[in-house]
Amino acid sequence: MRLRKMAVGKGKTLGMATVRYGLALNLMAIGRLKYEEFEVENIRPLINGSPLFSRLAVMLGERQLARIIGSTEILIGAMIAAKPVSPRLSALGSAASVGMFATTLSFLATTPEAWEERRMDPRLSPAGQFLVKDVVFLGASLLTAVDAMGQAERSE
Repeated sequence: MRLRKMAVGKGKTLGMATVRYGLALNLMAIGRLKYEEFEVENIRPLINGSPLFSRLAVMLGERQLARIIGSTEILIGAMIAAKPVSPRLSALGSAASVGMFATTLSFLATTPEAWEERRMDPRLSPAGQFLVKDVVFLGASLLTAVDAMGQAERSE
């Protein structure tokens, strides 16, 4: 029984670390891609469909906006990964990623290209399928935020 309890505890710890650093790695890698021209092209329909981001794209230009988004993703990923050094900073990064993924999920409603209509049966398009994965990232962000906040409170 004691061995089983230890295994469960180690499994939770390993699972949380995998979620945390997987989330951070994804954010940093995807953020880095925002500096590539093909990624500017890939996000164009999402940006143009969003009332907020379409205005920013006009003001800043698509390439500059993509780089700002990418830099933000890299920064948030680094903050999430900083938990061993600063649980509070990590919790802040996770909270920021909650906002970011909630925003990207809103693109499902604002991007016409996210849906295909087949005989009155709306279905996710490839763009919509790309967006819907952010539900998992949103959940990971919530988990890592709570975990980091808990450690920060225990450290006080």
